Amino acid sequence: MAMDAGEIERLIKEALPDARVTIEDLRGDGDHYAAHVVSSAFRGKSRVQQHQLVYQALRGRMGNELHALALQTSAPED
Repeated sequence: MAMDAGEIERLIKEALPDARVTIEDLRGDGDHYAAHVVSSAFRGKSRVQQHQLVYQALRGRMGNELHALALQTSAPED
């Protein structure tokens, strides 16, 4: 069962309200995405911690409805 890019963005923004999210469907199959997420919640966190916040936002869908997500995260530049 594939996941819609809009649903991924919605879930991330629910968990990280200030996030700027860009989603790209890498294969056009709704199963392999790349996401770039910028949020102030990432400030002071390691890359692993940043990715964990995004995976938590996806509420267990990673590996189920969402097969692959190439993830880039960063805090906004001031």
